[in-house]
Amino acid sequence: MNALVHAPFLIIETGQPVPSMRRYGRFPHWVRVAAGLQADEAIVANVEQGDPLPEPVGFAGVIVTGSGAMVTDRAEWSERSAQWLGTAAHAGLPVLGICYGHQLLAHALGGEVGDNPAGREMGTVTIRLNPQASQDPLFSRLPDTFAAQATHLQTVRRAPEGATVLADSAQDDCHAFRWGNSAWGVQFHPEFAAHHMRGYVHARRDALRGEGLCPRTLAKNVTAAPQARTLLRRFTRHARQLQRR
Repeated sequence: MNALVHAPFLIIETGQPVPSMRRYGRFPHWVRVAAGLQADEAIVANVEQGDPLPEPVGFAGVIVTGSGAMVTDRAEWSERSAQWLGTAAHAGLPVLGICYGHQLLAHALGGEVGDNPAGREMGTVTIRLNPQASQDPLFSRLPDTFAAQATHLQTVRRAPEGATVLADSAQDDCHAFRWGNSAWGVQFHPEFAAHHMRGYVHARRDALRGEGLCPRTLAKNVTAAPQARTLLRRFTRHARQLQRR
């Protein structure tokens, strides 16, 4: 049992924070801190920079980071990672995809990813749980609505066959899904604290203005999102429980 309890999590790094936010470290650091994992409890594979992915065995679970890339570009590293994720999910390895990772997991399992018809979603948004979430291991104890940080242009336009859509927002019909018993995708960023979100709004200010959005208002409306942030710890606890069975 000790080998399972201490099995590390694999963090698949698919991109870097915007330059102004790199003083806070890379995405795997943000994820690890929010998940409550010690440094020796996580192994990072930077697939965007060409790191190979290990065999999907011997891990407690897998977390896939966000990225500024687009799944629809079908980059070699992205497609290679999607193939790996599909294999891992079918094998029952616990997986959590965040933002780009959410979209990549959906793509890997046969879903459809594309530009969000509602346009860019950015800032602190309200996540609304679907009734099916009341039976979900990660979402069942969350309130019906809660705040979360989001920044994305693309979305899961069609969830994989057999997936359960767990949550939406005013601008996105698939903010979270579960496939099978141990694979989840979330469009929002549970690893983002309020200062991360404000930094992203500031970094995207020119694009936001060009799209008719007010970065100052978006930044002012950023709030803490403690319920969303608990999702990473819920995932790591649940993944460890699955590995003990």
